[in-house]
Parts: sequence; structure tokens; C-alpha cells
Amino acid sequence: MHQPFYKDLVTGDYRLPWTRFHALKDYYGMVKVLEDFPKVHQTFNLVPSMVVQILEYAAGQAADPFLDCAVKPAEELSEAEQEFVLRYFFQANPGRLIYRYPRYGELFDAWQKTGTNAQRARRQFSTPDLRDLQILSQLAWFDEEFQAHDAEVQGLIAKERNYSLDDQALMARKQREILAQVVPVYKEFAARGQIEISTTPFYHPILPLLCDTNIASVSHPGVPLPTQFSYPGDARRQLQAAREYMQNTFGQAPVGLWPSEGSVSDEALALAAEAGFQWASSDNGVLARTLHRGAGPDVTYRSYLWQQQNRQIRMIFRDHFLSDEVGFVYSRMDAEEAAGHFLDRIRANAQPLAAGGSDVLVPIILDGENAWEYYYRNGRPFLRELYRRISESHDLAALTVSEALQLDQPHPLHHINPGSWINANFDVWIGAPEDNRAWDYLLRARQQFDEVSLSVPEDRRRLAWEELMIAEGSDWNWWYGPEHHSENRREFDELYRAHLANVYRALGQPAPEDLARPILMAQAPQMHEPPANPIHPVIDGEVTSYFEWMGAGRYRPTPRSGAMHGGRALVRELYYGSDGASLYLRVDFESHPEFTSLELRTERAAVSLLDNPDVQTAQGRILEIRVPLHLAGASPDQPLHFQIAAADRGATLELIPPEGWIELTSGWNTY
Repeated sequence: MHQPFYKDLVTGDYRLPWTRFHALKDYYGMVKVLEDFPKVHQTFNLVPSMVVQILEYAAGQAADPFLDCAVKPAEELSEAEQEFVLRYFFQANPGRLIYRYPRYGELFDAWQKTGTNAQRARRQFSTPDLRDLQILSQLAWFDEEFQAHDAEVQGLIAKERNYSLDDQALMARKQREILAQVVPVYKEFAARGQIEISTTPFYHPILPLLCDTNIASVSHPGVPLPTQFSYPGDARRQLQAAREYMQNTFGQAPVGLWPSEGSVSDEALALAAEAGFQWASSDNGVLARTLHRGAGPDVTYRSYLWQQQNRQIRMIFRDHFLSDEVGFVYSRMDAEEAAGHFLDRIRANAQPLAAGGSDVLVPIILDGENAWEYYYRNGRPFLRELYRRISESHDLAALTVSEALQLDQPHPLHHINPGSWINANFDVWIGAPEDNRAWDYLLRARQQFDEVSLSVPEDRRRLAWEELMIAEGSDWNWWYGPEHHSENRREFDELYRAHLANVYRALGQPAPEDLARPILMAQAPQMHEPPANPIHPVIDGEVTSYFEWMGAGRYRPTPRSGAMHGGRALVRELYYGSDGASLYLRVDFESHPEFTSLELRTERAAVSLLDNPDVQTAQGRILEIRVPLHLAGASPDQPLHFQIAAADRGATLELIPPEGWIELTSGWNTY
């Protein structure tokens, strides 16, 4: 469970609401659901900087402008606050969160009709519209446990529309109640032994890069690097602070470590062992590169003992494929099918290893919050079905990591290849111009701290140090570079630069002018041209005529952003257009594609493009596809938003575009 540190320590303001939203929707219920399945034991990894924020919300001490605008009477919202509400309160998954509530869906449709222009929408949304939006945009994030069992929450949902000031006050009170129960439920289940709490370095830094950014060239030779940043002492402090904080908060020090993003190196593991951690985990892609062989079940489904000099730590490596099935794939399947597929794959993988009568350890590790927004009912039906089947099985046991390690004899490991869970390297956080500029700015602030910190008062030195620790976190560089996109990239950029500027202010120094300018660069390599006219191509897998795709829309991803998490892209270019009855797609691949399924996703439908009898496809030098618009859930008076997903045996390989949608404007119905 992890969220970036959204608070500006100087102003006290929370710049984004996602810690609060996920604390409302995920963190409580993900543990509470286990009450019905006492045989299911799990490990929950809590990042300290996230827990700090949750406790501040629970105490009513968080200065959150998003919450302020949600609870302020709609009649009293200023014009600027109204535009703020409209701009940010639709940032939710349309299919799973927004359209689950009919009135929220109506408001979202009205917002789309304004062209998502806050000034225009403000003139069209009435005060009752705004209050309904204020309340429903919050209720959509309320945990399933409260939606199912809390009468007051159920009453708010059942009302659907025309909410009152009293309803708004009730919504605010219920938020505080939910937030206040998050940390206690972890303490309760840990005390009874059903869960184990592990942790991560305090502000979620990439430990190997803190120790030495040059190590990135080991896992990716030739990657462009910033000026060397090498502060292993900072990495040690991040680990020590995490363990101390978790001990003070939960009553015992965690023995397990999920290094941020599964990022490991020999130096990072040595520091973790020194800090008192007894086990750590990473991805089996890292294991494969360490062992110089494929990471099949025979090497993944076991534990290891990493040892160098006088330091040692137990290691497990997650099954990347099955973990990502839960994270990215099963949301598109019904609960029974997904749970059955998951357990069938585990049994099939483990059977040859268990034939001799020994136990088999299967590590499944995934993001604790972001997957569920894409699931029906926030993933609870899937989890309940999965836990029920495990509980009733005679050959499976769900254990905490520490419980599992007691049953498994470790294999020796004397070296670890430096890398993360994404492609067993660090490319997401270093190498792109934006990434490297961010590292250079961090280095400059870190050097300034060393030069002048001893000459400033203790409270100012402590503040400067805390801001540096925050800036060392991985989340800022997650959004820099071409790999990931978010509607909030600008806010992340502003907050990162604010943290660095606060270092200088705390030290009594002027902040460099560079920090007043965005690090974000225009993503010029990504090319997108909308359609210019209707098209009527022949679906034969060939460029039959120079003119058949003339006027089509064209989308070309950046080389690093096309594939999932920065891998090698499959698609060189996507053409698209319509004749008013069908959507036409042309996919030009970089090389011979290796995928087993291709899917068209819209906000209201998912259409298989390779095995649907109503979809016409032909593949030769190119792949050409015709999809009847009604299959895509298209409405003639609305833009069609779509995305193409390529997968191999259920694992998503590439999304086009990687975030958001390609829009075919409403003009398609006039072609």
C-alpha cells in the first residue's frame, strides 16, 4: 500500500487527494474482508509516508483543498472553487466508479459535452448539480464494506440525487469515520496473527539509485545518466526511519521489506540487513538476470538466502506473470472465472515441483490499491471468491511471508542483479532528459544541505532534511520521462520542485531560478493527428491503395512509452477512422508481433479484435480491422474514446495510448 507524499511541509497543503481516496476505498476493506476467511493469511506492505498522511486525515488535521471543496456548501463556492470542483471531481474510472452511480454518470456526460472546459461547464452546472457532484464524487470512493453494511452510507447512495446540506455534512462525517478506522484494523489483524505488516524505505526512494545512480548502467548499459548522485547514508536513514516509525505506530518492528518498486542491489540489501530486516522481496525478472536463465516456476517458487561478507537476508521473488494477471487482467473477467484461472495456473505451475511431496512456495505480490478501481465492485467479489476457494482447498494455504519462510529451505544467493520489478532495470526513474534533470536538481539541493546545514537552527535543519528525504522518493520520476502519463503530471512536477525549493528556504538560501520552471517537457516524439475525413479501406492486410487510409487519424507512440512500463514497443503506428457505421483500425508493427489477443477498449465496452465473428480482420504486412460502432458502445451524439490493448496469454503487453484515450470526435456520425 503506497501513495506519494502529497503534503507541502511549508504550506501544509495537500496538493492531491489520492491518499485520502485510497484510504476511503481500499486500505480498510482490503484487511476487513479477511474477517470472513480466517484461514487466509496475508502480508500487507505499508509505506510509512503514506501512514503519516492517513493518520493526519484521521485526526482531522490534513489541509486538503479537495476535501474543503467537497464539504463546502455548494451555494458558497466561489467561481474559482466551482471550476476546481469541475476540473478534478471527475477524475475517476468512468465504467467502474462514475457510471456505477446513475446521477454521477449524468453529470459526467454533461461535463463531456462541455468539452471538459471548466469555465463553460460552470455556467451550465446549477447549484444542485454541483452539490450532487460534490457528494457523489466522494461516495464513489467509499469502501465496499461501508456501502454494504453502513445504513447511513447506504441511505446516501440510495437517495441518488437532489442532495441537501445535511447530506453533505453526513458525507463529510462518514469520511472521517472511515479514515479513523484504517490504522486500527491493521493493528487488530496483525495482533491476531492473520496478517504480517512489512514496510518500505520511509519516503519510497529507489534505494540502489540513492546509493549510486551510476548503477543504472549495469542493468541498462549505455543509458544516459545524470551527474552521479551517491548517498548511501541517505538510503540507510530511509530504512532506519521506516523501521522505527512502524515500530512506534504498530507496536512492533517489521521484519520484512518491500524495497520501493522491488528495486534491489547488493548494496541496498546489505543496508537492509544492517537495519534489521530479515526478509526482502523483488521480481522474478531480477532473479532471471541474476541467475542468467529464465525465471520459471522451478526457480521462482522457492526462497533464497542472500549473503555477502557478514550480512544476510532471506529473499523471495514474485511470479511476475500471475501477479500482473491480478493487477491488470482479471478486472475484465467475472469473479469465478478469474479466481479459477488464477488457482488453476498456480496448480499447473507447481504440480511438477510438488510431485516429490515437498511444499512449493508461490510468491504473489502486487500493488495494493490501484488495481481495484478497474474491477467490478472494487474487486471484492473476486477477492471473496478467491479466498473462499483457497479456504476450502486441501492443497493450498495462503500464508504471510514469514510463515512461508519457516516452511521453506532457502537456496544460496551471493549476488543480486541491480533492477526493479519493471524490466529488471531502473529506466522508469532515470535516463530520460526529464528524469536526469530531476536528479541533477536533487543533487544540487543535497550538496547545498551539506554546505550550510550546520549553520542554521536545528528546527530549520530538520525541515530541510525532511524535504530532501521526500524529494528522494521514487514517485516524482515515475511521472517524469515518457513511460507514464497522468492528468496530474503538472501537479507532481510542481510539488517536486516545491519540495526542493523548501530545502533552500529552510536553509535560508535563495532557491535556484530553475526550480520556478517546469521540468516537464513537451512529448514531441509522440505524434497524434485526428481524422480529416471519412475513410473506406479494404480489409485485406495490405496497403491496397495509397488513398485508402488518407485522411485517417494517426497515432505514433514514443519509443519508450508504447509498451507496458517502458519495454520494447510492439506498435510503430496506429491509423484510425470511420465511415459512420464502423471504426477502422490499421496497426503497423515494429517487428513480428508476439501476442495472443488484441482488444478494443472504450469507456463502456471491451471488444476482442481477433476472435469476434462481427469484427473483420486481416493481417499481412499490416493488420487491418473493421469494428461495427455499435459493438464499441458508441453513441452518435458523443465522442468515442478508445484504447487498443495487446496481450500475451492474458498479460497486457502494450496499451495504445499508454494512458487515457484516443478520441474520435462526435463528427463521425455525419460521415
